[in-house]
Amino acid sequence: MPTIVVPFRGATGKQRLVPLTEGARAALTLAMLADVLAACTVVGETLVATSDEDAARVASEFEARIVPDPGGGQGAAVAAALRDLPDRPTLVVNGDVPCVTPADVRALAAATPDRGIAYVAARDGTTNALALSSPSLFAPLYGSDSADRFRMHAHTLGVSVVPAAIPNIADDVDSLEDLERLELRLGPRTLATHAVR
Repeated sequence: MPTIVVPFRGATGKQRLVPLTEGARAALTLAMLADVLAACTVVGETLVATSDEDAARVASEFEARIVPDPGGGQGAAVAAALRDLPDRPTLVVNGDVPCVTPADVRALAAATPDRGIAYVAARDGTTNALALSSPSLFAPLYGSDSADRFRMHAHTLGVSVVPAAIPNIADDVDSLEDLERLELRLGPRTLATHAVR
């Protein structure tokens, strides 16, 4: 079973959800995290890279281990979580993909090359998940067009790179429009939180 890292910036993130109140936005981001952890923790040991106390409480509900986020963005948070992991396949799944299921996480693990990187690109070209044959292959390349950068990183290392087409992981939530578009596939906590906003 792979180890899975879930980076979580904080319950006050997701600024594009700003039409929601700060409290509603926090509740929604934590509900999404819970749905992601529900899918990941049944597949393998799961680490949550965060400095958010509310996220730590959600993680404890799923018996996920907390790794303190050192600050400096998503790449630094993931690197901190990967630092002491053994040299074996490892997954990184973002905390804002609330449609993900255990089958999707297993499909991501199955996509891992023997020596290389698989990635799931979001619709906007950013990266929603990685499958690494070794944690040492990671580089902090998140942000605009990061899927292309992860692909080029693998080429530079001379290792295999696989684009993984997993719709429930490719579909992240950055806006209220995303919530509406994905409503029929949202995880139960996200759906319940969305319904009462």
